[in-house]
Amino acid sequence: MPPGKILQPVLKMKVDELFLCWLSEAGTQRMLQDCLRRIKAPPRDQPATGDVELPAAPPATPRPSGLDPPGTPGPGPALPLGAACSPRNAPHARGTRRSAGTRVVQTLKQEPLRPATSQSIPTFYFPRGRPQDSVNVDAVISKIEGTFAQFPQERATMDDMGLVAKACGCPLYWKGPLFYGAGGERTGSVSVHKFVAMWRKILHNCHDDAAKFVHLLMSPGCNYLVQEDFVPFLQDVVNTHPGLSFLKEASEFHSRYITTVIQRIFYAVNRSWSGRITCAELRRSSFLQNVALLEEEADINQLTEFFSYEHFYVIYCKFWELDTDHDLLIDAHDLARHNDHAISTKMIDRIFSGAVTRGRRVQKEGKISYADFVWFLISEEDKKTPTSIEYWFRCMDLDGDGALSMFELEYFYEEQCRRLDSMAIESLPFQDCLCQMLDLVKPRTEGRITLQDLKRCKLANVFFDTFFNIEKYLDHEQKEQLSLLRDSDSGGPELSDWEKYAAEEYDILVAEEAAGEPWEDGFEAELSPVEQKLSALRSPLAQRPFFEAPSPLGAVDLYEFACGDEDLQPL
Repeated sequence: MPPGKILQPVLKMKVDELFLCWLSEAGTQRMLQDCLRRIKAPPRDQPATGDVELPAAPPATPRPSGLDPPGTPGPGPALPLGAACSPRNAPHARGTRRSAGTRVVQTLKQEPLRPATSQSIPTFYFPRGRPQDSVNVDAVISKIEGTFAQFPQERATMDDMGLVAKACGCPLYWKGPLFYGAGGERTGSVSVHKFVAMWRKILHNCHDDAAKFVHLLMSPGCNYLVQEDFVPFLQDVVNTHPGLSFLKEASEFHSRYITTVIQRIFYAVNRSWSGRITCAELRRSSFLQNVALLEEEADINQLTEFFSYEHFYVIYCKFWELDTDHDLLIDAHDLARHNDHAISTKMIDRIFSGAVTRGRRVQKEGKISYADFVWFLISEEDKKTPTSIEYWFRCMDLDGDGALSMFELEYFYEEQCRRLDSMAIESLPFQDCLCQMLDLVKPRTEGRITLQDLKRCKLANVFFDTFFNIEKYLDHEQKEQLSLLRDSDSGGPELSDWEKYAAEEYDILVAEEAAGEPWEDGFEAELSPVEQKLSALRSPLAQRPFFEAPSPLGAVDLYEFACGDEDLQPL
């Protein structure tokens, strides 16, 4: 076989089979046993004067002094036997070589090289945070015990846990995780001894906020957080945050808000798409910083990354408009009506194929839940974030090979061309469109676009909209590429595309209800319990019904009133 050539799997199996056959032969076994016996034999040093020599072979005919005369034949069998066992030649020389080799091996074994090398490498992996010598555990425990001394029988209820959280050095809204982590949900209160034992264990094992938060909320036997683990924490936020006081007694809406926040947490934090948030993922995210801001910010809508009620309001109203039977599930036909059928049918089918959804309901019943819709809407309205790019890349990667081929791009672009033709708009040939997209993305490998290529590209939203969103594709075509780049390169703390969309849609929804459109179903609108609570606060949010039938205008694209159909026609 030529050197450097790699064996094919089938050929390698045959070679292994032949080797095993050779190894199982009796002659091979005897040879290996003989070699092993020679290796295990003790070394034979050269005997000194007076030592007893090992018995040799039967002596041959005595030779005269000096060398044998030339031409005198020696005994035939004596040559191989002498070569193996002659006391004059081989044993002494072989014994000397073995003895020297043995001394070298023993010298190497006595040198503790490996322990010395391993001890010289400092610890660099801290899955639960880097230990801090400055933490005085006894002082922290003493402060906690002093706080518990203020409570009756030294037991803290859920209302008292705010003081306990401050004594632990944690943000205020860690009080829920601290209460449940100490088992307070079973008895309604936590004793000082049980809480101190729990917190002392956390201080010894968890050395940063991310590890502590995960330890408080995780289920027994786990080292990660799933979606259900966040429910107690968020329920406490709903019950006690001043920005959500109008929902305090409207428990029927708590689950919708909590579901929305949980999906947004996993959308931003769970970068591995595993459905499990680890300490490392939580440490790299800004979630704990937002939890700390809950204490400082009374207006919950200012925390737009996770907790904004206005964002929840927009998402839920959009879902309500599509969910015609109000079973909190929508099928492909319902989702296709989003934004006046802007998304192509092929992309809708890919969403329902299970590429970006979890659970078997999609495959069995062909429906997605409200939680899946949260991911869809955020990804649809902001295609510049890493998660949204991964979301749409998974949908477009038909064969799952980790790259978008020219065939896959043409597959989605064909429907775009048909839709443009139906609108009497001349479509760009695929070859020309492909050249534009390759210039836009600049892939490192010719003929394929990878996920990393799209993440490096600052105009990933333009790329995706070109292949499956007809409305946004036409909007991008009306803008120059330089203006798109200028928008993406603008510095400063500018709002994201999702924040802009949520703010605009919220204003539109509030304006609709402020205008007081009449109901056209022949029945008088009845206020829901939440509307009664909100109307008492004179909040514009109170004007929007949740579980009652929405206004007939809710399914109308308001953009249609801003510009007529003639504005979309080519000049």
